[in-house]
Amino acid sequence: MQNIFDQNLEQNPANYAPLSPLSFLARVERVYPDHPAVIHGPIQRSWSQTATRCRRLASALTSRHIGRGDTVAVMAPNIPEILEAHYGIPMAGAVLNALNIRLDAATLAFILEHGEAKVLITDTEFAPVMRDALAQIKREILVIDIEDPQGPGGERLGDITYEDFIAQGDPEFPITLPAVEWDAISLNYTSGTTGNPKGVVYHHRGAYLNAMSNVIGWNMAHHPVYLWTLPMFHCNGWCFPWSLAAVAGTSVCLRAVSASGIFNAIADHDVSHFCGAPVVLNLLVNASKKERRDFSHTVNVMTAAAPPPPSVLGAMEENGFAMTHVYGLTETYGPAVICAWKPEWDSLSPDEQAKTKVRQGVPYHALEDLQILDPESMQPVAADATEMGEAMFRGNIVMKGYLKNPKATAEAFAGGWFHSGDLGVMHPDQYIQLKDRSKDIIISGGENISSIEIEDVLYCHPGVLEAAVVAKADDHWGETPCAFVHLKEGTQITEEDIIDHCRAHMAHFKVPKTVIFGELPKTSTGKVQKFKLRERANDLEDDSV
Repeated sequence: MQNIFDQNLEQNPANYAPLSPLSFLARVERVYPDHPAVIHGPIQRSWSQTATRCRRLASALTSRHIGRGDTVAVMAPNIPEILEAHYGIPMAGAVLNALNIRLDAATLAFILEHGEAKVLITDTEFAPVMRDALAQIKREILVIDIEDPQGPGGERLGDITYEDFIAQGDPEFPITLPAVEWDAISLNYTSGTTGNPKGVVYHHRGAYLNAMSNVIGWNMAHHPVYLWTLPMFHCNGWCFPWSLAAVAGTSVCLRAVSASGIFNAIADHDVSHFCGAPVVLNLLVNASKKERRDFSHTVNVMTAAAPPPPSVLGAMEENGFAMTHVYGLTETYGPAVICAWKPEWDSLSPDEQAKTKVRQGVPYHALEDLQILDPESMQPVAADATEMGEAMFRGNIVMKGYLKNPKATAEAFAGGWFHSGDLGVMHPDQYIQLKDRSKDIIISGGENISSIEIEDVLYCHPGVLEAAVVAKADDHWGETPCAFVHLKEGTQITEEDIIDHCRAHMAHFKVPKTVIFGELPKTSTGKVQKFKLRERANDLEDDSV
């Protein structure tokens, strides 16, 4: 039954528009057309120029009959073309699938097939792996080559370059919002708890809201200078490609992350913000005098992945970086939890401040709810920083679901909450803190690595009888894979043999850094006791094998 506020008060174009980050591009082009949008080596483009290139990309895709629901894959490092793809592809109604540049050919082929990519935009640096991936696909894909003058060059795989392709597009192509804000805007793959990648689908509404949450939660004023150390292929750069248009920011691109590259960018371009995993923080904290550059301003840094050690956070603060700790998953558009800082904590000692900052924190502004729940009863655990439960999310910045995987989607959303698979506690002040990963995911340098995938490769070695992989703490990477291998009787195999075998069958960043030989501890039912293996792995000296 209608009430008085429903009568003759309907949605119409005057009072309603779908939420989409595409509106940020339209606004920044109108309000700050001449403000710098991107810096890449000698290349500097304004927001007007960037918007025009996005329009051309959308138009060129449309002319090739790419539209709503079509997938466009992009294989590129942090360069202007992938930033443009975050707007140009959804402007055509299509879905952006930014590929992890560290993956092997077999996994990339799976992703291209599973996501049904109709177009592949690829930087020539990655021609070898992409050639192998394309060879495994039994259908034609339009391949567009990016020839970045700042890159190392490489073979062209397609019939047209990116510059020639967008030159065919209309510079006046309209920036049109989706008819429905629930429409997919991007597709991101996560290895999850198995070696089979799952396709995580984002919608326009969630991308808009999390982009705004980034701005609010991080206190980003207008015109930040943002350095791209976080890969734009990772959770769409935590939605920051869209956040930067909202606040008319400037993107400083880095093809490859290095300590000297970061310090040079900070000093040369007055970088005000960047995001990065703990491995990036370690690069800066341990940088040599030769790699460092002096700067007089404070640089805001957002970090996530494996919780950074308090000592690293403290060292960063001492070096002129203001640290913000966030937490999230691919399924939550990147960061959805933030350790929101309180003024009363300013009086704490540096050590206590660092220990406070390693907590994951409280919900992002656009996240409806965050709780530590007992996964069996679905009731909240006691807020005593002791009772363990599972971190669960609810709200508009939770994914649509897993592509073509209704079973996994239903499991992830059981009980009306997104189940993260991460175990933690709730502090009395309602800040959460993670304690363990219930599904044995290894987070190395900000990348999720499936222990099961590595185990599957190990079992393919003719000399391996049993294998198990766990995370080993690492000062540089946060965590690295540690393999426990029980050899077949009479077999003579070295650690180097095992590592070489893994290198030949998977992406190098997934390869175990440590191999330990011997029988595996098991329960009475034959299940490997991984908690014992973790204890053994982390009791090792750095030079042990």
